[in-house]
Amino acid sequence: MQKVAGPWKEAWLGFRKSKVAVVGMGIVIFFILLAIFGPMFTPQGINEQNLSQRLLPPSSDHWMGTDDFGRDILSRVVYGARISLWVGFLAVIGSVIVGSILGILAGYYGRWVDTIISRIFDIMLAFPSILLAIAVVSVLGPSLRNALIAIAIINVPNFGRLIRSKVLSIKEDEYIMSAKAIGMKDSRILRSHILPNSMAPVIVQGTLAIATAIIEAAALGFLGLGAQAPSPEWGKMLADSRSYLTNAPWTMIFPGLAIMLTVLGFNLMGDGLRDALDPRMKS
Repeated sequence: MQKVAGPWKEAWLGFRKSKVAVVGMGIVIFFILLAIFGPMFTPQGINEQNLSQRLLPPSSDHWMGTDDFGRDILSRVVYGARISLWVGFLAVIGSVIVGSILGILAGYYGRWVDTIISRIFDIMLAFPSILLAIAVVSVLGPSLRNALIAIAIINVPNFGRLIRSKVLSIKEDEYIMSAKAIGMKDSRILRSHILPNSMAPVIVQGTLAIATAIIEAAALGFLGLGAQAPSPEWGKMLADSRSYLTNAPWTMIFPGLAIMLTVLGFNLMGDGLRDALDPRMKS
């Protein structure tokens, strides 16, 4: 008798069929490994200055050149991967936790609970995400930690509405009605049935949201509201190198490429996960 693959194994087999998704996963793994181990092998410290070597072009000594303080750009870009991924992952984890709780409560209990939570989501979604993030950071004060909090807050409605819509469809299934009929507590139904069966779209959205969070962190850093000097955050590096675009373009090119490739990797991987986990995308 042929063994039937489980849903997650089947999703992995479907994911592997997409070469583009595998390439995206490879890019993500590369930057994760770079963030973990890269700083151990960088040629010099991230804040080690040498004004006699400022704005040097890429060479065998400095593969990505140096910035206006003579700091090695390669070292700073490598360490910046740790900052950007840390912000991206933590912000999305916070958004998923809060959004999932609110979405489950809204979808499962309905009535006034759903009305209040849904209106809060609508109000938050009425503002462009970057403007809402700027407003939050303006209140809390410019820093990388506050930028992370702001990014987490602005993404809560996206996950909340996603979970709510999933719960609204799941709670009408027969196994949920049977669980209620035998007297199973709501907390156990939510923990054992509703939450596990709502995770597939959250995983896909979370992967794509990490890419968005990295861009938003870079945007806040570029505006001076995120990471502060001398932090080697990619957006902050772009802002610091604006004055040298014409005579030292490498100071902007390499941080910009790092942002582009990281975001591209997460987007490609997220698209592959969506195709693998969404039954409507399967042939």
